[in-house]
Amino acid sequence: MFKSVESALKRIFEITDILAGVCFFSVMALVLANIIMRNVFGQPILGTVEIVGLLVATGLGLALAHCEMVDGHIGMDLNLDKIMSQGAQKVVEIVSYVISLSFWTIVVWRLFVYATTSFVNGRVTSTASIPLYPFIFILGFNVFCLCVALGYKLVRNISEASAIIRKPSPGGTEESI
Repeated sequence: MFKSVESALKRIFEITDILAGVCFFSVMALVLANIIMRNVFGQPILGTVEIVGLLVATGLGLALAHCEMVDGHIGMDLNLDKIMSQGAQKVVEIVSYVISLSFWTIVVWRLFVYATTSFVNGRVTSTASIPLYPFIFILGFNVFCLCVALGYKLVRNISEASAIIRKPSPGGTEESI
């Protein structure tokens, strides 16, 4: 069951990762066009800094879930295998996922509140007057996708931990945490 869910999530999040690449390519193209316009024609593109900021934030958000699913993030290995049993290591991973999921769930909630407030108040960028709420909603959705990835990994780790705990150790007794 976990393999099919994982492959479906990876396929979905690969699409968001491709969209993130489009955002970053657009940033490069916009910056290049701005340099050419400023140096050749003496007229820079209005709002370039704002557009770049919005595209970077959108691209980073789009890449989060895929990065989590393929373990592409920078992590810290505590080298627990020398001091803890395999079951205890899974418990540490589970606690880590619970803390991460709790934090990012709050971030999703606050992003949607902020996006709604920005929509109601008509908040726009200062130079180009681009409405902010669509970008904040997109970021909120993508952080929600990160929460889905974290939730999947949490459930998978709980399942693996219960299998380890039920599995008899070589001495014939169940492994203790």
